[in-house]
Amino acid sequence: MTEKPWLSHYPPEVPHTLDYPNMPVQEYLTHAYEQYPEKVAIHFMGKDISYKELYESSLKFANYLQALGIRKGDRVSIMLPNCPQAVISFYGVLYAGGIVVMTNPLYKEREIAYQMNDSGAKAIVALDILFPRISNIVKETKLENVIITGIKEYLTFPKNMVYPLIQKKQYGMTVKVEHRGINHLFSEIMKTASAKVEKTAFDFEEDLALLQYTGGTTGSPKGVMLTHKNLISNATMCDAWLYKTKKGEETVLGIIPLFHVYGLTTVLILSVMQGNRMVLLPKFDPETALKTINKQKPTLFPGAPTLYIGLMNHPDIKKYDLSSIEACLSGSAPLPTDVQEKFERITGGKLVEGYGLTETSPVTHSNLVWGERIKGSIGFPYPDTDCKVFLSGTTEPVPNGEIGEIAIKGPQVMKGYWNRPEETEATIKDGWLLTGDLGYMDDDGHFFIVDRKKDMIIAGGFNIYPREIEEVLYEHEAVQECVVAGIPDPYRGETVKAYIVQKEGYDVTEEEFNKYCRQHLAAFKVPHVYEFRKELPKTAVGKILRRSLIDEEVSKQNEAVPS
Repeated sequence: MTEKPWLSHYPPEVPHTLDYPNMPVQEYLTHAYEQYPEKVAIHFMGKDISYKELYESSLKFANYLQALGIRKGDRVSIMLPNCPQAVISFYGVLYAGGIVVMTNPLYKEREIAYQMNDSGAKAIVALDILFPRISNIVKETKLENVIITGIKEYLTFPKNMVYPLIQKKQYGMTVKVEHRGINHLFSEIMKTASAKVEKTAFDFEEDLALLQYTGGTTGSPKGVMLTHKNLISNATMCDAWLYKTKKGEETVLGIIPLFHVYGLTTVLILSVMQGNRMVLLPKFDPETALKTINKQKPTLFPGAPTLYIGLMNHPDIKKYDLSSIEACLSGSAPLPTDVQEKFERITGGKLVEGYGLTETSPVTHSNLVWGERIKGSIGFPYPDTDCKVFLSGTTEPVPNGEIGEIAIKGPQVMKGYWNRPEETEATIKDGWLLTGDLGYMDDDGHFFIVDRKKDMIIAGGFNIYPREIEEVLYEHEAVQECVVAGIPDPYRGETVKAYIVQKEGYDVTEEEFNKYCRQHLAAFKVPHVYEFRKELPKTAVGKILRRSLIDEEVSKQNEAVPS
């Protein structure tokens, strides 16, 4: 068996191994400032922020954190949508010597309290509308300081006057926070803080830059420990893969949340590393996104399938010019072939599926952006990334073409789980990260994900992989979104259920979908139940929450059983 057969398929422009400068994440912002001080770093809802402004604001924030007592290794939570304050806070925490804890702004009080306690965060940066939630749990945590900001602070006139009215209408409240005690205003920090920062020595390979919490679909969320080397190596790999891009000349559309490691690496860190312009949107709204693309002309658009689907199904898409888009890396969920082909026809750019995990900073594989692509494949491992398929639960390789557990080795693999040595030991064996994903490699080195071990359906003794059924459903002209799950069945153990969102103007029946699936799938794979919905539950990055649908089904079945 040829070791790393994928290397022979790399374009000449992509090196097999890369150099990683021995410097922490924040130093790339220093370099961008030195090289492009007046260049726009961030465009946000009409306002431009230069690399000089971003650098100086980050230092001011770092200075203020150090004055509050934040020292090397202290954790600081950032609970913000995509906005300038999220970028400033991220680099500010790192300049201060701290470790960033990215926190989802959609979290409820219980979830915020859990993450603050598990990480031991000493401070949190959050939106004003989230202040009541934080106030209710702050005494349960080790939080010593709460820093509050608002979207309006980085809006131009008259948007900064109108936005609070929109916010009040949307959330039914206006939050006012005073700059005193443990509560601090981001706007005051920017006015009063010095840009002088006490320098902190960093160990590139060992020191943590980020605690990124997993989704918790297999238990309580775990803090993934990502070092400066993990993040920089992964961004460098992405840079090498996108070899046609020109440093300092690209515009990156930042819709994918920065509080997710995929957005953090491919939008924030990579943009600063290349000296590019980030166009940030605080939430995904198809019409706003289309208008932004039409006006701001982004060239790179990292995203998730649900984002591309949402844009393509907008009734007015033909009114907008999307031709500036040159390359899109899709992650977070499988990319249906139909979605890929249609999006490429509309934009003229390239949309390719990649693969990764929070534990790998996150990207490990991608199809070639400019080169061969194999339908259904996640492509090849990135430079310096090794991948094998093991017999599940072991480190014993299986032959090419056989399904096993995908295992990863490379500089982007996490240091481990925060305060969970046993789980770290169970996940990283002999230097290999066991992903929990089932897949295989063909003889040419293309990798294919069949499904997660946890998602595999066992019905009537057959192993059924939801992704295969979803691919078939996505090829039906009426399907906008879908997900397939195994639900409890007293006879078969589990039975296959499809949840479908139909495109506007379609009303396909269960019987018609059943007939269609029987034409394309073996009988044991055909869904036994279909449910039509207006929308599917998703994470903030657009990943459909299969587990929550299964839990919902179990609850319904339990309620139906007579007590």
